[in-house]
Amino acid sequence: MYVSKDVVRSIETKYNIPKLLFLEQPISEEEMKMLRQSQKYGRAHDITFFIADNQSRIAVIRKHFHPTGVFRAPSGGLEPGEDFETGVLREAYEETGLSIRLEKYLLRINVNFKNQKLIVPWTTHVFSAKVDKGTIAPIDTKEIADAKWITVPELQGDVRSLLLATGKGFFQYRVKLTDTALALLGS
Repeated sequence: MYVSKDVVRSIETKYNIPKLLFLEQPISEEEMKMLRQSQKYGRAHDITFFIADNQSRIAVIRKHFHPTGVFRAPSGGLEPGEDFETGVLREAYEETGLSIRLEKYLLRINVNFKNQKLIVPWTTHVFSAKVDKGTIAPIDTKEIADAKWITVPELQGDVRSLLLATGKGFFQYRVKLTDTALALLGS
């Protein structure tokens, strides 16, 4: 397990005890295959960060396999043995080119991704963050096709509609995550 109970207690002490959310999310066979590939070394988590700039915009990313116009909050996983905060800062930089400062542990989602054959438990740790420095542009261009700033109305309008229109379970999950995180941020 990459993120132990001791690590969770430590980040709760430093960044807040988050709201807990329990979900079941149906996903396709293709999505299940992608999820299983991400579980190398027993990984069963991601850390999602809502990075705000001084103009109240949110950083979003688009992966190469995302349809045109489909963006979401950046996220990533820790490497085995990697310190939690070090891993979050690394992932934020790789996906957005930004150096960030974590602000608050907003939300922990325990989700069961399921299809007709499998159920895979997963945990998403959701944080708010601020930019310390940098220009938004992905560093890891093998994984990330684009990164940009958008407003909350854009994220909750056209981007949300495009995510849902894909019919993909992972994007439906990201909409639920985003809706809850933005509500907790008061956006």
